Amino acid sequence: MSTVLQIANADRHLSTLVKHLGKTLLGDTLSGLGPFTILAPVNLAFDNLEPQAFGEVLKQTNVIKLSNLLANHILAEKKLVKDFRNGQKLKTISGKELSVTVADGIVRINGAKILSRDRQGSNGVVHSIDTVNWPSE
Repeated sequence: MSTVLQIANADRHLSTLVKHLGKTLLGDTLSGLGPFTILAPVNLAFDNLEPQAFGEVLKQTNVIKLSNLLANHILAEKKLVKDFRNGQKLKTISGKELSVTVADGIVRINGAKILSRDRQGSNGVVHSIDTVNWPSE
């Protein structure tokens, strides 16, 4: 069975995320035992970011900022869509808190809508989301 990183790598809609994970140590982390939940922004979510702010994060000297941004999309537990509850708080691997909203069968994490869901691997699960969740400072 594939790891969550291999699942993300096989999805052409997640190529931007996978490329940026490769610039950090998070790729190694996501190849480990887990369990993990990746709330994976699709390529379009990255394309919709304000270019100047995201460009600053991508600079070689800002690997820590890039790691923090990406870690804000990873939970150190396995959460299927059925496990999300309205009003629930989730903690990312960077210690940041995310809020869950469930309305009319649509699950949102910090406002980001879950698109494809419950792609399970040997060390967790991958959900695609439509927005990049910036960590609060």
